[in-house]
Amino acid sequence: MAIQGVVRLKILAWLAALLGMSVYAVASAADVQKQSEQAVVIHFHYGSRDLTKLFELENKLEAVVAKARVGEYDGHEVAIDGSDGFLYLYGPDADKLFQVIRPTLEKASFIRGAEVVKRYGPAGAGTQQVVLSIQ
Repeated sequence: MAIQGVVRLKILAWLAALLGMSVYAVASAADVQKQSEQAVVIHFHYGSRDLTKLFELENKLEAVVAKARVGEYDGHEVAIDGSDGFLYLYGPDADKLFQVIRPTLEKASFIRGAEVVKRYGPAGAGTQQVVLSIQ
């Protein structure tokens, strides 16, 4: 085990040097990823192939999340027929993240009735989740 750890550290150092980074920068990037394992996932009904309103909402979400420094907006998935979709946001605190985005979500008419999942850890079995809806 100890030898494997040393080998991994040497590989990490080699990769970091190759990228012009220090091992500490790579390690801190991994720490940031661990801190961002909480999520807010929104399942909404859309009903259109015209994604203009969705793109407008995305721009607003990106702006409020960045301004509040509570995480990141990661993107969306939409069914080919436009019937429904998902929005994905990640950060260190799902409650704070949702608190920041909720007013923006409530202003988007197609988000009414959406199901919101706040996940308090990495994806997988046993991770605590809270499910609520946007009215």
